[in-house]
Amino acid sequence: MRKRRQNSQLFGSLTKKQKKHLKEFGEEHPFHDVVGARPEKTEILELPPSPEQSDVEHGELEDEEAEVETETAYQKLISTLNQPGINDSQGESTDDDDDDEDEEEELLDKGGEDSADEAVVEAVDGEPKGAGDEFVDKEHETQFCLETNFTEEEEQADADCPAEKDCKDMFLQHFDTELGEEDLQKITSGTKAKAQITWPKLGTLLCASPLERFGGIGQHKNTNLPVFHKVLETSMKDLNQTVDPKGPVGESTPLQLELLALMGSYKDLYCSDICPVVQAPQVCSAYCLHILNHVLKANSQVLAHNALLRDHKTQAGPGAEPQDEPRDQGLTRPKVLILVPFRGGALRVVQNLISLLETKSKKIMVSNKKRFKEEFGEEADVKPHHVQQPDDYSAIFSGNVDDHFKIGVSIVRGSIRLYAPFYSSDIIIASPLGLRTVLGADGEFNRDFDFLSSIDLLVVDQADVLLMQNWEHVLHVMKHMNLQPLDSHGVDFSRVRMWNLNNWAKHYRQTLVFSSIQDPQINSILTKHCANYRGQIATKNMPKTGSICQVLVQLPHVFQMFSADSFIDHDARFQFFVDKVLPQYRDSVMSHTLIYIPSYFDYIRLRNYMKKEEINFSSICEYSSRSEVSRARHFLQKGDKQFLLFTERFHFYKRHTIKGLRHLIFYGLPSFPHFYNEVCNMLAAGGRVEEASWTCTSLYSRYDAHKLAAITGAQRAGQMLHSNKTVHLFVTGGEDKAL
Repeated sequence: MRKRRQNSQLFGSLTKKQKKHLKEFGEEHPFHDVVGARPEKTEILELPPSPEQSDVEHGELEDEEAEVETETAYQKLISTLNQPGINDSQGESTDDDDDDEDEEEELLDKGGEDSADEAVVEAVDGEPKGAGDEFVDKEHETQFCLETNFTEEEEQADADCPAEKDCKDMFLQHFDTELGEEDLQKITSGTKAKAQITWPKLGTLLCASPLERFGGIGQHKNTNLPVFHKVLETSMKDLNQTVDPKGPVGESTPLQLELLALMGSYKDLYCSDICPVVQAPQVCSAYCLHILNHVLKANSQVLAHNALLRDHKTQAGPGAEPQDEPRDQGLTRPKVLILVPFRGGALRVVQNLISLLETKSKKIMVSNKKRFKEEFGEEADVKPHHVQQPDDYSAIFSGNVDDHFKIGVSIVRGSIRLYAPFYSSDIIIASPLGLRTVLGADGEFNRDFDFLSSIDLLVVDQADVLLMQNWEHVLHVMKHMNLQPLDSHGVDFSRVRMWNLNNWAKHYRQTLVFSSIQDPQINSILTKHCANYRGQIATKNMPKTGSICQVLVQLPHVFQMFSADSFIDHDARFQFFVDKVLPQYRDSVMSHTLIYIPSYFDYIRLRNYMKKEEINFSSICEYSSRSEVSRARHFLQKGDKQFLLFTERFHFYKRHTIKGLRHLIFYGLPSFPHFYNEVCNMLAAGGRVEEASWTCTSLYSRYDAHKLAAITGAQRAGQMLHSNKTVHLFVTGGEDKAL
């Protein structure tokens, strides 16, 4: 109690500014340090004649006076820093005083047995984690800090050896290249030299290079794998083990080898035909290996330079010239950003990172692993679906499907730290929605996007799934990539690369996009938000046979073409549907009609129009409740409602089979080609009683070339787009597939 009373007296004697500074920093400001008053001038007494003694005392007096003057100069210097203003102290409200009193009581309660300073430190350590904040690991900050770590002797010896492989290392070549003003003009002009080449597994590759000296890629047999960090040399051989840990150990697949060769060139890459069932796990392990190789090389370079600077300081004399510090860092530490749609995808990425760093003889340290599995693992109360779902649905929605998350990962010397603060992380794994809450919008006060200023490697995995969430969040993240930070965040500017200081980081960033479909919105990421000086590579594989061949029912397919001015010309599509298509289905004979709508905005527009025209219809969208879905399905099956508006996102997330269908209208071609045959095969769910009266009508424009080719096949799509006719008929389920 006595010590508590002393602490209370200590806080009572402090001003409000002092209390605030004490709470934030755990100590008082140096300005308020108690400095002894200036001592009076020492009186010199006459002593017995002794020359040696008098000389010594005279020197001591001069030293003492010098010390007093030094203290006075220091005191004057400190007094110029952050002096509390009179207006600030008088302008505070009484509410703030009450808050300070509450904070003072909290600090005193925490420090009942310790000193007041220790109590404040405890309060500061616990303050950032509020009731609604996510967990952030701050215990291992020193261990994973790049500024205070150095390479070990073995690593330093390897770094000092001028190995021949450094000449072929694309990591060093890419980031050590200095661009000029003429190069930037060529990049920003948009003119690119294009070339096309075919690889065994990836198929047709389209290469675009803005600078001639960084041309396209060669044949697969002439392309070498990148130089891997020595920690990953053994993991490269067992890369396939990360896909199925329980399966047999095997070498990397040909698809993984081709991806590693392309990613190692540090060109942007867009793979648009990744099968989510078979190829997606292989792709994930491949880009995780590339990410680890990039992070380990970058961190090893910084740690090696830290050791060199430390040795130079210890060996250099007092008068030696200072050594030029190497420029090996960005404006902030985060180097890699991985966008995945669900927590389950983040879990697989982290598991791949751990598996690639671990070996049979050595286990690595992973901080906060248990907490990560609890938050990102599959929820225990999730019940399996009783209805058998398609393979792609099971592959996409396996695991935790929460789409609001973000986590920082730091890697130093083969150890992984999960839940690292963003500005202490090497890798940030997040969903677009999770990042959007941090980035904020214009005008918001608590927004932050500085941690994206020095991203060297961006991975957009499962872009087709992100397209089914909210694509605006993805575009919002892309707009905030590689912007100049608003704060320094403690960076050593003498070690920042010059192209980072010149705001040229976007020209050095590599972007990897993986998707199962080709879509103009996904393609716009590379065309509008990527400016890599080394160019881009995109897969361009046109399907020979479309998904229409998977339709099992005998059905006439009518494709009607309308003219549009652009891909986003929704008015032309709406007007064509209202004037040409809908009148044909207004007759009561054409009941049990499902209208498939890919865009939610088009769905809202059609729903409002049908309400205004008093058309008998029901609707289902991704926001409909279970009761609304059951009611709408019942009305359509019984014929109480003539039309059913059906959104693509609802089918993506639910995959319900709608019974009682007789007529189909595709307001727009499906984004996923297999959705076309899945919806068409729903006609057989209600029986084949009225099979002869089934119809299917699809609308398309010349901007739907990729979707049309995926449904009808590349050759037929080309004929339909260049034909003078605007109506084309296909018949499935009979002997003749097309008429």
